[in-house]
Amino acid sequence: MKILTELTKDGNVSVPNLSKRLEINTSVLYSRIKRLLKKKLIKKFTIVVDESLIGIGVRATMGINRDPKQKEQIHKALLKTPEVIMMSEVTGRFDMLLTVRAKNLEELHSVAIEKIGKIEGIQNTETFVELQRTEKDQSYELKE
Repeated sequence: MKILTELTKDGNVSVPNLSKRLEINTSVLYSRIKRLLKKKLIKKFTIVVDESLIGIGVRATMGINRDPKQKEQIHKALLKTPEVIMMSEVTGRFDMLLTVRAKNLEELHSVAIEKIGKIEGIQNTETFVELQRTEKDQSYELKE
């Protein structure tokens, strides 16, 4: 669990540096990481991009209600919408929550109205613009 916690903080850390931090022999740590990959506990190593530096200035969560008979077609259309970066089917007042990103509010409005809102079978949408985000470091260590 300590290995998972440390790698979620910095997946780019070298094995020797991580072995010092966790006080584990380097070869033992390397084999444990390989085992975590083989068991698919670690799906992938990735990067975090500062989206503001590439022109993405707005993120939003969009709740949608849809015609259940058109679920598959809607899902496929949303997958083809580049501004939609995550889709979750949920319980509650919406059928799905989407994470959408855009250059600015004008582009977000266009995406919501012209792209997502016009997908056949989408009954209604509600958009929540992200004002500020604070992400916590994830921990997989159990506290007793």
